[in-house]
Amino acid sequence: MKILVTGGAGFIGSHLCEFLLNNNHNVICVDNLITGRKENINKMLRRSEFEFVKHDVIKPIILNDKIDWVFHLASLASPVDFEKYPIEILKVGSIGILNILESSKKNNARFLLASTSEVYGDPKIYPQDEGYWGNVNPIGVRSVYNESKRFAEALTMAYHRKYNLDTRIVRIFNTFGPKMRLDDGRVVPNFIDQALNNKPITVYGDGSQTRSFCYVSDEIEGIVKLMKSNYHLPINIGNTKEITILDFAKKIKKMLNSKSEITFHPLPKDDPKKRRPDIAKAKEILDWKPKISLEEGLEKTINYFKNLK
Repeated sequence: MKILVTGGAGFIGSHLCEFLLNNNHNVICVDNLITGRKENINKMLRRSEFEFVKHDVIKPIILNDKIDWVFHLASLASPVDFEKYPIEILKVGSIGILNILESSKKNNARFLLASTSEVYGDPKIYPQDEGYWGNVNPIGVRSVYNESKRFAEALTMAYHRKYNLDTRIVRIFNTFGPKMRLDDGRVVPNFIDQALNNKPITVYGDGSQTRSFCYVSDEIEGIVKLMKSNYHLPINIGNTKEITILDFAKKIKKMLNSKSEITFHPLPKDDPKKRRPDIAKAKEILDWKPKISLEEGLEKTINYFKNLK
């Protein structure tokens, strides 16, 4: 098939492109390289089945080829980007997805939106299932990302209902692995970088807040299984194994035999206190569950960051 991946030079996008290429598909990768990186796709550029197009999806894209599938991953998803690129995030989550949905409609292509667990906000139910409507501050710093994804989901469903577009929505929970940006601002690269360099490991709040970390290969498998399914409503893809941020900091410090001290800083506003997916639907509908343990995934990720030095 001919497959379009927006945000294809980003962390998850580049892994998805590689997976699709290795399964004998032709891939068009679209990225404006604001946070995506050319080095993530360098090896793929040598392959004739892969095409890179530098393009910002907030501008309409003209596709000369018939596209079968569209994976829409274009977004600035890191906390450090929320204050740095707030307007860009809102534009890609509104104008950007409108343009890609229009292209999908013209091509009669199957469309998948990469949404996020952030649509649940700072959740008041635990774990979070797909029927939960969320607890989101619509005007907070994080809202530029949360609300753009909520709007993107609404627009995707509108195109499905009005135009019968063949759509999918995946809600991605915390994902980690090689190709993450070192300056990502997310907890995995932050802690690994700090521990590798024996710098203080910065924990926000008292560290009792929880996250559930899914290794990227598991995430990709779930996303592709969803695209192959006939299910149109949102599905959580994430790991249910939960850990406190403080325990996570201690684990990375121990794995790296680091001399770093753990320091505590004020908790950012609207930071979720508990984050754990209910993946009953993914298990039932997609026959999917994560396979890679946190320890195995961290070993692979730590080795990747060590090799960057």
